[in-house]
Amino acid sequence: MSPESLIQHGRVALRDESEALLAAADRLDENFAKAVAFMRDSQGKVVVSGLGKSGHVGRKIAATLASTGTAAFFLHPSEALHGDLGMLQPADVLLVIAFGGETRETLEVARFAQRRRIPVIALTGKMGSSLAKISDVVLDGSVSREACPLNLAPTSSTTVAMALGDALAIALMHARGFAEKDFARFHPDGSLGRQLSLVQDHMRTDLAPLTPDDSFDKVLTVITAQNYGIAAVFDPHHELIGAITDGDLRRALQNAREKVFSMNARSLMTQKPKTISPERLALDAVRAMEDFRITSLFVVNDQHKVLGLIRMHDLLAAKIV
Repeated sequence: MSPESLIQHGRVALRDESEALLAAADRLDENFAKAVAFMRDSQGKVVVSGLGKSGHVGRKIAATLASTGTAAFFLHPSEALHGDLGMLQPADVLLVIAFGGETRETLEVARFAQRRRIPVIALTGKMGSSLAKISDVVLDGSVSREACPLNLAPTSSTTVAMALGDALAIALMHARGFAEKDFARFHPDGSLGRQLSLVQDHMRTDLAPLTPDDSFDKVLTVITAQNYGIAAVFDPHHELIGAITDGDLRRALQNAREKVFSMNARSLMTQKPKTISPERLALDAVRAMEDFRITSLFVVNDQHKVLGLIRMHDLLAAKIV
């Protein structure tokens, strides 16, 4: 078979699956909203179950839900019938995936949930199946045909099921107001976690404060001792009113000459230095420093009280960029 022929078969498969996804999107109705509401209002976990290929899809859906703020785990239906049904608690919601809706093990798990008054959401390709009939909400995962040329291997149907799981997770994120800082809490490691870490995770807190009346010698001592290249000037309420950099000192020495030694922090400082909130993303701090062409930002709370200092040097060392 020629390379061109193989490429064409691949394109046909992708187009078949994309058409199945578009059809599934057009079929979404109030049942989808009910499923999201069940998950949103649950005081327990979303328990996902399925066998075979549906089980593989279920594991991915459970992982996506968990990473986007919805407590979820996968329950293997066969293991459930041999002792693991105790993992399913009254406050939970059960999401069962079965394209044909007649798999014995998944039906037994759904019936157990039904007896315990646990909401059951079915994701199936057969709306008249036994699973659909005993479920509280049914999501239509049907396809006109599989992408498989024999119309046998689960291909389009598993793609639709997985996409519906993603749709549930995304809708739940909107329903709960799940934001970047929330996402960061669930992804603390790896390159994604580093980019989504917060300013407060990288800030220096051992700052020696200066007052406006501190002498040149005191300013020089603080900047030299900390080796941050910048020092904060506070008012009596510990609010930030200015900053002095080693560059400010060099310029003062160049312009004022010997008079610089009689200057105080007030005359040396730059007013209204750039600041950032501790709950902003570290990546936001990088962007702000690049925009303002500076190498550090003071971290302040809502009352403009200084909590620390975040430096480009530390963000580079942490591989944020």
